[in-house]
Amino acid sequence: MKYIVSWTLPQGTYNAAVARFLETGGAPPQGVEMLGRWHGMNGQGFAITESSDAKAMFLFQAQWADVIAIAVTPCVEDADAGAVLATLGKR
Repeated sequence: MKYIVSWTLPQGTYNAAVARFLETGGAPPQGVEMLGRWHGMNGQGFAITESSDAKAMFLFQAQWADVIAIAVTPCVEDADAGAVLATLGKR
C-alpha cells in the first residue's frame, strides 16, 4: 500500500529536526520504501512511501513526531480511485 506522508516543521524544533535529518538522511525504517520526497520552502513537505507493514509505517511517523507535525495517509492511485468511484453511480 502507498502512503502520503506530509509534515510541517515548527520553528521551535527546527534545529533538532535539521540535525536529525542530516544525521539519518530521513531514511525510513526497514519495511518502508521511500518512493519520493519533496521539501517546500515554507517548512512543509511530503513524501510518498510504500509498505505492507502498518507497524513499520507507525514507527516511521513515531521517529519524527517529537520534532515535526506529521500525518500519514493511506492512498490509492487514479485507476483504483476511478474504479471505486465508478461503482457509486450518479447522485
